[in-house]
Amino acid sequence: MSSFWDQRFAAPQYKYGTEPNAFLREQAHRLSPASRVLLPGDGEGRNSVWLAQQGHQVLAVDSSAVGLAKAQALARQRGLAPIATLQADLADWAPEPDSADALVLVFVHLPGAWRAAAHRRLAQAVVTGGWLLVESFHPQQLGRPSGGPQDVDMLPTLDQLRADFAGLADEWVGWEGEVVLDEGPGHQGPALVSRWLGRRRTT
Repeated sequence: MSSFWDQRFAAPQYKYGTEPNAFLREQAHRLSPASRVLLPGDGEGRNSVWLAQQGHQVLAVDSSAVGLAKAQALARQRGLAPIATLQADLADWAPEPDSADALVLVFVHLPGAWRAAAHRRLAQAVVTGGWLLVESFHPQQLGRPSGGPQDVDMLPTLDQLRADFAGLADEWVGWEGEVVLDEGPGHQGPALVSRWLGRRRTT
């Protein structure tokens, strides 16, 4: 998987742009100052770098060394100190429990066979009262040219996302519908997405 993304991120331009995801920007006001934010699958770092600009402590995790290097380059362009990065495979990587105040999963599409297990493993990193934010392409996105994997198994519905985090977080936002994406050459135009925001509960 890392070689696939290394090739995708090899071009000089940023595949999904350099600006943060719209849902993240909309919900970021909920984060306390200097929050510790875990961003698995953040690719070339657009969301990590933006959150670092807001004063948060970020950890960008990705399987692609090329993507992480571009994230550091973007941080330098923005006049930031190097951000924390980690190359890891989300199929089996487990963060430290209670090591983050928020988890951000933006267009991180995982195979259905282990998506729920990975989501629950990642959620364990978030402290009680912390935030979990997810945006992904919806199954009805399949075949549209605006982005996303061409495999319905990797496109969760809102109800599937709810089930993945059931018992771990209380839902604050749950929505699925059409948005217009403008996120670099990789995400352009009308798209069907699932959005979910939860708050970590005591387990």
